[in-house]
Amino acid sequence: MRVVTLLPGATEIVAALGGAGQLVGISHECDHPWFVLHLPRVTSTPIETSLPGVAIDAEVRRLRDAGRAVIGVDADTLRRLAPDLLITQDLCEVCAVADGAVHRLAQAIHPAPAVLALTGRTLDGVMRDILTVARALDLAGEGDELTAGLRSRLARLRRGAVAPGPRVLCVEWLEPLYLAGHWVPELVAAAGGVDAGAAPGQHSTVSSWTAAEALAPDLIVIMLCGFGLGRARAELDRLSDATALRTLRSAPVWLLDGNAYTSRPGPRLVDGAERLQAAMAGAERSGLEPWCPHR
Repeated sequence: MRVVTLLPGATEIVAALGGAGQLVGISHECDHPWFVLHLPRVTSTPIETSLPGVAIDAEVRRLRDAGRAVIGVDADTLRRLAPDLLITQDLCEVCAVADGAVHRLAQAIHPAPAVLALTGRTLDGVMRDILTVARALDLAGEGDELTAGLRSRLARLRRGAVAPGPRVLCVEWLEPLYLAGHWVPELVAAAGGVDAGAAPGQHSTVSSWTAAEALAPDLIVIMLCGFGLGRARAELDRLSDATALRTLRSAPVWLLDGNAYTSRPGPRLVDGAERLQAAMAGAERSGLEPWCPHR
């Protein structure tokens, strides 16, 4: 089977299932695992991703207001690759091509590939998506083994948690302030904490630093969507809002590589939960480090 993935989480799922040999194309954002990075990129964005987060947010809103796509597909490359299966998602148009556009593109290819949209908004939903992808790739046994292993690791984390757990504020974007939703509250719970700002399956929501301060978190984790540790540090260093800086001084602040461990609906979410537990214990790990406000 010839498979094209239109978002990083799907690429990581296919690879974790042992199906990398079936991949013929990936998205412009895919950066893991290393052994698929030689594949053709079939998506792009008009947004300059090196811009500050506040400017990226403004550009996303401008494109939406103008009726333009945040992420587009190279239709010629897609036709040339002649996939049998396209994997996309219906969770967030900023993270992947809009689902309707994918179906229109698929219908323009002859023969038309099947389209599989990942729909998981909770950990159980992500596990179901993994199993669905596994069946589509004729790797059902591998899907059962992968999800069983992920669930076992989460159960081990829960057993190792110390009660009572801290109230954790999970920040997905700084300007404007977004509190992480979807599966993140479950990652926090598996690590032994309580998400102070969201419930499982809830969309990530715009908040304010005044409201965040009122949540009285014991721990603040900065897990910026699509950004690694370096970008997270840079975003924090340019933050000038007085209330934001006061809130960030109110509790220990840890930086977590959101690009790798919390933004993508795939197997590395469990790695994210393990790092959240490490943050609660004050222990650095790869992709996780403390941050100290300097102002």
